[in-house]
Amino acid sequence: MNKALALVLGFFLCIGAANAQVRPLPVSDSSGSQVQPLELSFDSLPAADLKPPSSSAPVALVVPPVLPRMAPELALEAVRGRAVVQAARLASYSATTVIHAQLPDMSQQGEFELQKQYSSPRTLAFKAVSFTGDNFVKSNVIVRLLQAEVDHVQKDDPAQSAITPANYHFSYKGTAQLDGRQVHVYQVKPHHKRAGLFKGHVYLDAYTGSMVRAEGRMVKSPSFFVKKIEFVQDYADISDFTLPVHIHSEAKARLVGRTIVDVYDRDYQPVAVDDTKSPGPAL
Repeated sequence: MNKALALVLGFFLCIGAANAQVRPLPVSDSSGSQVQPLELSFDSLPAADLKPPSSSAPVALVVPPVLPRMAPELALEAVRGRAVVQAARLASYSATTVIHAQLPDMSQQGEFELQKQYSSPRTLAFKAVSFTGDNFVKSNVIVRLLQAEVDHVQKDDPAQSAITPANYHFSYKGTAQLDGRQVHVYQVKPHHKRAGLFKGHVYLDAYTGSMVRAEGRMVKSPSFFVKKIEFVQDYADISDFTLPVHIHSEAKARLVGRTIVDVYDRDYQPVAVDDTKSPGPAL
């Protein structure tokens, strides 16, 4: 909240009844000359909301600290450091996953809600909650997608697909506003044409260096039957961790045509390594 808004909100704490008119008080500047006062009207506010504060509870206006904006190079170093710390500290998490898949060329779709449980470093499990839609979409799109995610966690090295300078060349493109956040924008190109890597853009929070969005096209298809995979993935800071909350992807499959998939993750319950340790004996 900026100072001007805080001062305006302070006026609300001094009103005693509905339909009240604030009488202008004489105000003097530093030279002693009177300054035309500001008149405020609160005709539309209900009486219950206009009680004066208790004299025993003084009001304190607190302005939250503002972080300095990071330089682009520092934001890159911050996101790399955050990834290393998160890999070491995230013990587990649970979440609700909702997957909506469409096959426009076949006029079929389906939506699957599941409970996701992850335990570091290589355990991922899903429990079905509900499904609506066409069973073909469930069996041939959503279930295969879930199995691919489980296999990735169990078998692949996360470092091989991490969005870090070890895997990508970053080219700075300036700042932008994304969902109300100021972000640094980078064009990324992978050093190698390997499954799990993409060519596109990433968006880092300009004040914290946390990942906000990644988007682009996969440079190598994971299957002969799928090609031209394009995606947009959004992240959110939850507790001390940065976790994916939505991914939208579109691909062309050789047998079913265009495939559109949206994956939403919500209700995260992350557990840090420190939280899993039992307290030691009292000294």
